[in-house]
Amino acid sequence: MTTEAPRTRPNWRSVLVWTAISIAGAAAWGVIALARGEEISAFWLVLAALGSYAIGYRFYAKFIARKVLQVDDTRATPAERLEDGVDFQPTDRRVLLGHHFAAIAGAGPLVGPVLAAQMGYLPGTMWIIAGAIFAGAVQDMVVLFISMRRNGKSLGQLARDEIGPIGGAAALVGVFSIMIIILAVLALVVVNALAASPWGTFSIAMTIPIALLMGFYLRTLRPGRVIETSLIGLALLLLAIVAGGWVQASSWADAFTLSPQTLVFCLVVYGFVAAVLPVWMLLAPRDYLSTFMKIGTIGLLAVGVLVVAPTLQADAVSEFALNGMGPVFSGELFPFVFITIACGALSGFHSLIASGTTPKMIQKESQVRMIGYGSMLMESFVAVMALIAACILDPGLYYAMNAPAGVLGTTVESASTAVANLGFTITPQDLQAAADAVGEESLVARTGGAPTLAVGMSEILSSAFGGDGLKAFWYHFAIMFEALFILTTVDAGTRVGRFMLQDTLGNVWKPLGRVGWKPGLWATSAVVVAAWGYFLYAGVSDPLGGINQLFPLFGIANQLLAAIALTVATTVLVKSGRLRWAWVTAAPLAWVAVVTLTASWQKVFSDDPRIGFFAQRERYAEALANGEVLAPAKDLGQMQTVVTNSTVDGVLAAFFALLVVVVIANAAVVCWRALRSAEPLPSTEAPYVESRLPVPAGRAASSGESTENRP
Repeated sequence: MTTEAPRTRPNWRSVLVWTAISIAGAAAWGVIALARGEEISAFWLVLAALGSYAIGYRFYAKFIARKVLQVDDTRATPAERLEDGVDFQPTDRRVLLGHHFAAIAGAGPLVGPVLAAQMGYLPGTMWIIAGAIFAGAVQDMVVLFISMRRNGKSLGQLARDEIGPIGGAAALVGVFSIMIIILAVLALVVVNALAASPWGTFSIAMTIPIALLMGFYLRTLRPGRVIETSLIGLALLLLAIVAGGWVQASSWADAFTLSPQTLVFCLVVYGFVAAVLPVWMLLAPRDYLSTFMKIGTIGLLAVGVLVVAPTLQADAVSEFALNGMGPVFSGELFPFVFITIACGALSGFHSLIASGTTPKMIQKESQVRMIGYGSMLMESFVAVMALIAACILDPGLYYAMNAPAGVLGTTVESASTAVANLGFTITPQDLQAAADAVGEESLVARTGGAPTLAVGMSEILSSAFGGDGLKAFWYHFAIMFEALFILTTVDAGTRVGRFMLQDTLGNVWKPLGRVGWKPGLWATSAVVVAAWGYFLYAGVSDPLGGINQLFPLFGIANQLLAAIALTVATTVLVKSGRLRWAWVTAAPLAWVAVVTLTASWQKVFSDDPRIGFFAQRERYAEALANGEVLAPAKDLGQMQTVVTNSTVDGVLAAFFALLVVVVIANAAVVCWRALRSAEPLPSTEAPYVESRLPVPAGRAASSGESTENRP
């Protein structure tokens, strides 16, 4: 005999609130969709984003946590069961949210949307918001849960354990290789931002002792006083930012004006130290501290947009989205806007963090919703703000900054002429005035997205706070903000790389797989920082060498990594008897697989040298044979380097795509076997152990969470 659960009365206040949010979000989307050939305020993009995120988190994320993952707060997490004070450490959810957000939010949500503004504001906005809700946040949350249930195993090891030796080996090789490329690219952006910037270098250097103070304060001096520690850290961070301006104007400036090569060594040393120190001591508090500045700055930018309500200068959908002839990057809207905007919508790098540091620190299973899904929504909003910052700029200035020097030339006069040939107008005087306003000698061909974002942020923030006289301040503040934003992914990523390498080598020799074994910990950390440090040093020393050689692979490699993560997630759901819910990860997997494999095919086999690596190789090889020099090369030696780079990029693009196809094919076989088998297939999920940590109020299994997976 079963007893029906008593019916509860609807909470009318909640119904009214969510109805209002739904109507506001729908109205904003309506304005965005119907605006054609007329001015539209950036306000509507902000409203559409916030309304969509609120509904996605409240309903879709809750559905995934309860129905799909069946989270159980009575079950001990690895942070509790395996606590060692180094990597496994139960961490306050607020601190962990800050760490996880800081670790995943790197260059992608800042730079990708700025570059994708070439396609217009509408494609990017739709992909950033919908992609985050239905793909990116789902990936992060599900991978975090799966890794947490398997003692915090890394993504590559999860693939090997759950898919099998063939697909697992392909995943291990692909994931680690792609991760080294991603870390080197992120570190290069930091070096470029901090080189010759004493303000930024000083302020960011000061976050290290501040974080150490916070770590010891929270662990030994005032345990559990998170708010108190946060206030101290925030006050010191603001002081460090202000002091950075003083240092830049003082005799100390030379001491903090570092060359790119020096910055590389500083980053390598910092990456190694952050990877081997206990996570509570430096990594978690520093990332948590960085989150204050990240969220604070983006929040300030959002307030500026709401106050100023700037008009979007970019078209909804540009002609470059249709003809693929854009000067910023070549290729049509599909698939390249979905590759250019990765972080902020769907990023494979996030799965490395979700299967790296975070699952070893989470206190309760229900927190995967806030930390995994919630952090991704926060990053998506960052991407929306970056897109707005680019799209409010005059298109002439946007293309004068983002088109390559080979197109624009080196002077404001040549840039003005080149922009006119693209169909836009900006005078040499206007170009120089824009540079003078932000304290730069020139803004011509400042490619990469970061300077454009800084100019856009300075436009919004100076209009809302302080006027044109503070444009230079806000511009340099934005440059420092970008460096801090990105650096937090380098330290966390290095630690995750160490976990991944230990998991991989542990298959060969067991002691190396123990994260607490000091010799293995130090050796694998050194290997990881040496790998990305080598490509980084070569890149800053040679404009066509090192990581510059692999930079064109960044977007595709990152999204191929997402395909691997979603494949692992879908396989685990099918093997654990949740076939009815497997569409939650299978749908975004199908989309990202089509997008990335299409992009890989075009990058390898396209006969357009602006798109295809091998076509580019043939073009430069032919020119080299005729003694010609083509941009970006400046002599015949660099022409040969471009030929080599194009060959390497083409081979690696094909290799990574092949690895992903192998992983997906092997996973499909495993899923088919699981469906045909009368008995469940073997799983590496850790056995149920009852938690002794207090359950957060209202989150006990008896209050609605599932206990189906409990023995």
